[in-house]
Amino acid sequence: MSDDAKGLTPSRRQFLTGAAAAGAGAVAAGAAKAATPDPLITEVQDWASGLGEGVDATPYGLPIQYESDVVRRNVEWLTADTISSINFTPIHALDGTITPQGCAFERHHSGAIELRKEDYRLMINGLVDTTLVFTYADLERFPRENRVYFCECAANSGMEWAGAQLNGAQFTHGMIHNMEYSGVSLRTLLEEAGVSPKGKWVYVEGADASSNGRSIPLEKAMDDVLVAFKANGEALRKEHGYPVRLVVPGWEGNMWIKWLRRIEVTDQAIESREETSKYTDTLENGVSRKWTWEMDAKSVVTSPSPQSPIKHGKGPLVITGLAWSGRGAITGVDVSVDGGKNWQEARLAAPGTDRALSRFYLDVNWDGSEMLLQSRARDSSGYVQPTKAQLRAVRGLNSIYHNNAIQTWWVKANGEAENVEVS
Repeated sequence: MSDDAKGLTPSRRQFLTGAAAAGAGAVAAGAAKAATPDPLITEVQDWASGLGEGVDATPYGLPIQYESDVVRRNVEWLTADTISSINFTPIHALDGTITPQGCAFERHHSGAIELRKEDYRLMINGLVDTTLVFTYADLERFPRENRVYFCECAANSGMEWAGAQLNGAQFTHGMIHNMEYSGVSLRTLLEEAGVSPKGKWVYVEGADASSNGRSIPLEKAMDDVLVAFKANGEALRKEHGYPVRLVVPGWEGNMWIKWLRRIEVTDQAIESREETSKYTDTLENGVSRKWTWEMDAKSVVTSPSPQSPIKHGKGPLVITGLAWSGRGAITGVDVSVDGGKNWQEARLAAPGTDRALSRFYLDVNWDGSEMLLQSRARDSSGYVQPTKAQLRAVRGLNSIYHNNAIQTWWVKANGEAENVEVS
């Protein structure tokens, strides 16, 4: 590969000046065609010839029709029925870090339920001084917090354990979203009930048919867990647990109980179905690790990628992606265009924040050569994202959950990309 393809940042001004001087035949990346009049500039277009829609045309704003492809997608063969299934955030088509609620992934065990705020109740019982029941209106009266966190399904990238499977960042890494949650600290509610000195755990349940109960150590519950009723400034969507859900920062999404209805303080873990037969990590010898709650540092290049190919040809190219860690903040991301032989430090769009997505960019001048694109995240704990070979050396091939290995996209000379394994 040429030096430019390996990541030497080009001068955008030099590129545009050179393209204009060479005329239309040498223009790339949509640069202005100096020698040929563009009717979109020189002629009055339909949208400028009359009036547009009034302010009430869409009382709740929706994306314009030209962005109709930016949607969640399901993998039909993944589960027997969509009632207990998952769909995926279109991370390949997004930028920044905040995920719009309307395209943030869903995971249901018995379908998304409709529960009115007026019918909502949250009980705290067990090893407490006073059993309490809160209405939605009660929760609104407590001191409120706003926090941005990512929520990642433990099975995100799980199908990639045995090799490259799904051809798209949306499908390999799209079981994740990053939103600003508003709600009440769980600590505040537990202190209101009065936790017994015997209390060591909380068992949390949802109001849906599956209940999806999970045990959480009291130390975590009293630290940073939120009882949330807003996301990105508005009410939670039905599929995200309206009217109230749990937010467990940095820990696997299965613990973020939706339609939260009960919190029981206990002296031990309940050992529910969701924390024994599922959501454990089976090692090569058949033994399963349990209590693997934290999500390790991880990253993925979202563009170029199989669903976001290079369409403009040679020249300036923005390589971008996402990085995150459940153990702290992202401190850096390296990008390789040659399958991990050489690495370049990408630019973080903003300093990493605790247990939230970080956006990274690497500006290169692509010469049309094939690339094996990879990204490698580092977090504030000093952890470095591993290769698949490194992860398998510890975990074997029997796992489903917590695959945070480095992902590879094979970018071809025509700009198309494919999921491959380089470990």
